[in-house]
Amino acid sequence: MTDESEAPGVASDDPRVIRSVAVTTADVVTALEANSRRDAGAVLRITPPFAPRMRARLHRAGGEGDYGDGPRPIHVDPAALVRDRPPFPTPDDTEQALRADPDTEYSADRHRERHVERVEQWREAVRERVVESVTLSLVDGDHEVTVKALG
Repeated sequence: MTDESEAPGVASDDPRVIRSVAVTTADVVTALEANSRRDAGAVLRITPPFAPRMRARLHRAGGEGDYGDGPRPIHVDPAALVRDRPPFPTPDDTEQALRADPDTEYSADRHRERHVERVEQWREAVRERVVESVTLSLVDGDHEVTVKALG
């Protein structure tokens, strides 16, 4: 006989029933970018009740209401979902690279265009580097789950 907490589709207060978490690559990119630009507190939130297959959605940490005695959502740091995460390009870094290029004359318009290109390249690199598994930090220890990247 199968333990009910392991049965597919059965909701539980116990997050250890989670086997896989689906995330959209757009949510991962958006959360990382928001945190890189302004330390926005963006996370990917897994909301109870828990099941073997869950979805983690973009959320701002601290935006929850009162959950009373029920299980709390799990917040996943978007940085944990990206392997070999590239640094977010800053306007200053873009300007330095542009001014250091002997074949290109600096202008504000060229700086803006080049920075937009660098940010889009960063976004693409993040989309390509979503991990296959992640460790969730739970109250009673860590729990590894599979990550399914959507989009």
